[in-house]
Amino acid sequence: MTSNGPAGAASPDGADIDTGSGTDAVDVVALGESMVTFLPTRAGRLADVPSFERGIGGAESNVACVLASAGHSARWVSRVGADGFGDHLVETVAAYGVDTSAVRRDPDRPTGIYFRTAGDRATDAHEVAYYRAGSAASAMTAENTDLAAIRSARVLHLSGITAALSADCLALMRELTAPRPGRPLVSFDVNHRPGLWRDHPEGPRVLLDLARGADLVFVGDDEASEAWDLHGARAVRDALPEPDVLVVKHGKDGAVVFDKRTPEGTAPAGGTFVPSLHVDVVAAVGAGDAFAAGFLSATLRGLSVRDRIRHGHLMAAAALTVPGDLAQPPARGHADRLAALDDRAWETLRLGPGWTEADARAAEEVRTP
Repeated sequence: MTSNGPAGAASPDGADIDTGSGTDAVDVVALGESMVTFLPTRAGRLADVPSFERGIGGAESNVACVLASAGHSARWVSRVGADGFGDHLVETVAAYGVDTSAVRRDPDRPTGIYFRTAGDRATDAHEVAYYRAGSAASAMTAENTDLAAIRSARVLHLSGITAALSADCLALMRELTAPRPGRPLVSFDVNHRPGLWRDHPEGPRVLLDLARGADLVFVGDDEASEAWDLHGARAVRDALPEPDVLVVKHGKDGAVVFDKRTPEGTAPAGGTFVPSLHVDVVAAVGAGDAFAAGFLSATLRGLSVRDRIRHGHLMAAAALTVPGDLAQPPARGHADRLAALDDRAWETLRLGPGWTEADARAAEEVRTP
């Protein structure tokens, strides 16, 4: 689905003008804040880096962009400022094939931005400077958001980041995760960000409550340990029995999935584990969002638990081998072939920068001998 561009504009008196939003059914709707991100042109402290390149970053919009690039219809719902950064966000997300018609423009609040250093986020030297307090997205409410556009999806993807932005955003999240007839399958990525909850110690409990209202939950084992003092996939499942599907990610080691829909007696008691791929990492950013997109893509296609996890790993591998948050995903046929490898071939597969482009070039050569 292609974008129709921004849906709202500022009126002279400062109120939103709703210019209409598409409510046609789509595969996935992703709701959440996206920000303009400034990536350093070389390594070093933020104080020392002389220049930055502009990009975009946002957990939910990342998922929408990857899914659209992979051939699914996707819609991103959010608020951005009536400013140049808001224009850039909407235009860039739309360029991936995402429907942005339900993005509203806020004349009174800015679009969020952030700066980060190069390198691995896990290192002590890594710095991120956010300028998102009072952003347009933090003013999302159930009243100023197009709920019809949100609910006209097979899957609604949310994350815990949105819940931390403001009381209004949390109320919107509770509305969207409340049980109701005919609601989309609700996918929830916990995305525990301690810095966002610094002044709200109830954050971990809020995230647990939201996860319990979802149908499909993604959480890292490190997040579960930090937020809930839960250690191991089985402990997380015991604390979260409600979701039909629970994905516990173990970083570079792999992921475990518990799926209630697996025929009784055929699923391992400890969940289905699939190891991650060996990847020559360029930057460890965007991999979690890409994993979620790959898993959701395979879910929409009705693939097996093992293959859903493998497609998640493949999308994550694409993100890990580029410097920014977003990467061109592998062609569907290529991903399917890799996901079908036997266990030994899968565990010895190694992917490096350019692996998705190489397959695309090979396919083009076949079409144009």
